[in-house]
Amino acid sequence: MSSRTSFRALRSMVVLALTAGFATTVPAAAQADPPAPVAAKPYMGWSSWSMQSSKYPGLNPDGDYSYLTEANVAKQTDALAGKLKKYGYDYLNIDAGWWMDKTWKSGYDQYGRQKADPVRFPSGMKAVADRIHSKGLKAGIYLPAGLEKGAYGDGKTPIWNADGCTTADIVYSDLRTTNGWDSAYKIDFSRPCAQKYIDSQAQLIAGWGYDFLKLDGVGPGSGKSGDQYDNVADVAAWNKAITATGRPIHLEVSWSLDYGHAADWQKYSNGWRIDTDVECYCNTLVTWENSVDDRWDDTPAWTDKAGPGGWNDLDSLDVGNGAMDGLTKAERQSYATLWAVAKSPLFTGDDLTRLDDYGLSLLTNREVIAVDQSDAPPARPITPSDSQQVWAAKNPDGTYTVALFNLADSPAAVSANWTALGFTGKAAVRDLWNHEDLGTYTNKVTQALPAHGSRLFTVTPHGSAVTATAYEAEATTNTLSGNAVVADCSACSGGHKVGNLYVGGKLTINNVVVAKAGTYQVKIAYVSGDARSAAVSSNGNGATSHKFPSTGDWGTVGTVSVPLTLKAGANTITFDSGSGYAPDIDRIDVPKSSS
Repeated sequence: MSSRTSFRALRSMVVLALTAGFATTVPAAAQADPPAPVAAKPYMGWSSWSMQSSKYPGLNPDGDYSYLTEANVAKQTDALAGKLKKYGYDYLNIDAGWWMDKTWKSGYDQYGRQKADPVRFPSGMKAVADRIHSKGLKAGIYLPAGLEKGAYGDGKTPIWNADGCTTADIVYSDLRTTNGWDSAYKIDFSRPCAQKYIDSQAQLIAGWGYDFLKLDGVGPGSGKSGDQYDNVADVAAWNKAITATGRPIHLEVSWSLDYGHAADWQKYSNGWRIDTDVECYCNTLVTWENSVDDRWDDTPAWTDKAGPGGWNDLDSLDVGNGAMDGLTKAERQSYATLWAVAKSPLFTGDDLTRLDDYGLSLLTNREVIAVDQSDAPPARPITPSDSQQVWAAKNPDGTYTVALFNLADSPAAVSANWTALGFTGKAAVRDLWNHEDLGTYTNKVTQALPAHGSRLFTVTPHGSAVTATAYEAEATTNTLSGNAVVADCSACSGGHKVGNLYVGGKLTINNVVVAKAGTYQVKIAYVSGDARSAAVSSNGNGATSHKFPSTGDWGTVGTVSVPLTLKAGANTITFDSGSGYAPDIDRIDVPKSSS
């Protein structure tokens, strides 16, 4: 439990205690429910950065990033309230630049805290938050990690509400820089004045009424590594400072956060950007190749890190503006499908004043939104990270959410096999994007998809659970070639795995017995700190190269299923690294029946 959660729990107990003492005088209807915990579900809303960063004609007429103004925020506020609020979109987030003029020169108050630029935001940031709140929405704001250089003031700038503390007392004496752009001095949290500065910033934005803070340029991550760019202490300080304000503020950290510090992001924040900016910084908001498609590779390792209180942030969902998005219709749907099944926050960077009909239908599909907001875990790939992929999650009611993706540049069929989900026989299939029951399918569902296309289903099993035979990679009956060796693995099923599968390293699992000839969905348990490929074959026949998604580190086991043709009786299954590096193999599970 985070300190912020503890504060909310304590506050709720105090409220209950007080109301209990006056039970005869306070009507039940007047006793308001306590506020929902921060980030109980992935947040939904709008962010300004996509339009700020784009070179699409007319978006930034006064120079790069000039879109961000009070007037434009007001327009998007009204559009969010009018078009998307009823579907759950309620955060209106102001990104970088609110304290900068249009030449990117920053402004600060007498205590070294960011101050609204009077041209961009003439009414000030409190008035902007008040207007957002008046529409029944929540207000979000942005700050970078560290003490910005312009706030230092030769080290003589006093810290608010901290007698004797100045900016010289909160940073390292060598003025080492930090964050993703080296735009700030690194704060030394061993010095007592340092927390006071973060407290002063938190009190400021809480006093203005903000409900969300994006803390950006955070490392390890943001393209930087090493002690100078380790901002875990900053995030911890912000957690503490936000708790002290008494205001429930969602803390989101950004960008490309280091997986090795996932436990820190979970402990101190409510969400973490796992990847680069989704924006292309070109004449559209995004492009497929510029980094939208990267998410299929980069998301799997993080899947088990997300849950109530903190979510994996895949960045802005820009699928509503047609040509301005820079994507085909198929790409827009696939983009939205991955965000939903991964349970990423659903916040769009589109111009909400000119959503096209198709974009509006993507952003407001209640069945798809329900996938993102449900109590089910995030989906993960159940097939390798090849051009055709299947992602799935088991829902609390026993159904499955299943997404089919064709990431190839040409049309292809994609199949979801029930065996890979864990059952056999028949299942009912519902198409969530089209709100259509497709009927009952036996063993699998197959769909022809366009280039970069997708489908999203709810699958309701009517069959029986899969039974399988396990074969450990380290069994003495197997054959190891080249560099391959048996290694200890505490997370692996038998306490061991086969590793060093590189440059010719090979593992052959012998005497894999099935009763009948056929194609079997063989589940492979493996360990891989990065995405790696292996050629998989049966009985020495033609091998197929499969890319195994990263499990995040070399101590975590993942599984995917691959189809292999087996003969009745004994078979061999081989993993060949070829000229590259393959994942370590824990074991395989071979179903009793073919698919």
